[in-house]
Parts: sequence; structure tokens; C-alpha cells
Amino acid sequence: MNPSPTVMNGGGATLSGEASAKRRRSRQQAANGGMKNNSTRRSEASFLKWTVADALHVATHHWMPCLFALGLLFFMGVEYTLHMVPPSSPPFDLGFLATRPLHALLQSSPHLNTLCAALNTVFVGMQTSYILWTWLIEGRPRATISTLFMFTCRGILGYSTQLPLPQGFLGSGADFPVGNVSFFLFFSGHVAGSVIASLDMRRMQRWELAWTFDVLNVLQAVRLLASRGHYTIDLAVGVGAGILFDSLAGKYEDSKRNPPFTTKHTFTL
Repeated sequence: MNPSPTVMNGGGATLSGEASAKRRRSRQQAANGGMKNNSTRRSEASFLKWTVADALHVATHHWMPCLFALGLLFFMGVEYTLHMVPPSSPPFDLGFLATRPLHALLQSSPHLNTLCAALNTVFVGMQTSYILWTWLIEGRPRATISTLFMFTCRGILGYSTQLPLPQGFLGSGADFPVGNVSFFLFFSGHVAGSVIASLDMRRMQRWELAWTFDVLNVLQAVRLLASRGHYTIDLAVGVGAGILFDSLAGKYEDSKRNPPFTTKHTFTL
């Protein structure tokens, strides 16, 4: 005798329900297993898996971070054993020590000091002219934007912490700012502006001009140290500031080319 349709449907429903229950149990078990695996992975610290081969690989293929790690340890020792400069004494500057003979030469020859100041002012004019040229003539505003960012930040930092004028400062009426008006020591806008111009030259593959600016920037830094127009930290941060604000200006340009929200009108740089 053939089973009735009701029995068949009931049996099919029972089988279907059992299959669904098995699938749910399988998914739950898989989920529980995945959670166990994830918790196991989290509980295993990364350094427990390191081997001698891993250490050799790091030392050979990532020698620069290893060198920085040694530098960290070295300067930790220097910092914690160093006798700090008392408030009544002038700041200690290694660059001033290195340029002591040149400082004495400029001090004994005011005309040579004025000539060096005038040449430095010409170089500042070259930086300014190139940066404005890239925007006004070539239509590439990145260098100009980065310079605006840089000098605004320099003004904020320079006013926030006003460093004392170095002892032995050799000013000149031919220097920039012209007439020996007051200026911020931290950080060096001379150096940062030159770096911004040099980076733009490299983007445009103007290699000879870029290297020329780099050499002139080094000579400028030596002259600023010798005339006590900047501390060493002003010059070093000036290099970093030029790189930083050039990168930020590039990100700004990218954000304007690819705005996060679609607008009715499109504005291009």
C-alpha cells in the first residue's frame, strides 16, 4: 500500500528539520572552533616564535632599524649621565664648536661677514623666485603651499618658545631679514625653504639644479652656524620641516583632486 500524502509530507518535514538542526550544529561547532583558534593565536606572543634565523634575517635585511636601536641605547646612556647646562650659562651647541675657527675669521673681518651675508640673501632670493615660478608660471602650486604651511608653523613654534640670541652673533645689514630686525631662531626658514625647492626640482627631474641647491644649502648652514645666526637644532629641524610640509602639501593637493564628497562644482588646483 502506498503511504498517504500526509505521512509523506510529515516524514519529509521531519527529515528537513533534522537536516536543518545538523547544519546549525555544524555552523556552531565551526564558529566555536574559530573562536578557539583566534583566542589561541592571541595568546601566543609573537616573540615566542622567534628563531636564530629570524634574528640573523633582521640584522642583515633590516640593519637600519638595528642601528637606530643601538643609537637609542647609546643616547639613553648619554642623556642620563650628562651634566645639564645651568640656567646662567649659554646653550651648548656642537655646531658652534665645529665652526669656531670660521666664527673667529668672520669676527675679525666684517667685510667678509657682510659678503657672506649678501650671498646668503641672494640664495634666499633664488629659493623664493623658484617657488613662486612653479606656481605663477608653471601652474604647480605644491611648493608654494608647502612654503606657506612651513612659515606659518615656524611662526607658531618660534613665538611659543623664544630662544635666546646666541652669544657672538655676527649680524649684517646685508643679511635677510634685511637690517638685522628680530627673527625667530627655531626653526630655520632658510634651510626649510631650500629643501622645499630642492624636492620640487627632483620631482621635475631637474637633478643638476637640485644638487646645486643642496650644496648651497649646506654652505648656508655652515655660514649660519659660523655667524651664530642659528643653533644647530634650528638647521636640523629646518631640513625635516621642509620634507614634512612638502609631503603635507602633496596630500592637500590629492585631497582636492579626489574630494571625499561629490559636489555640484569641481574645483581643480
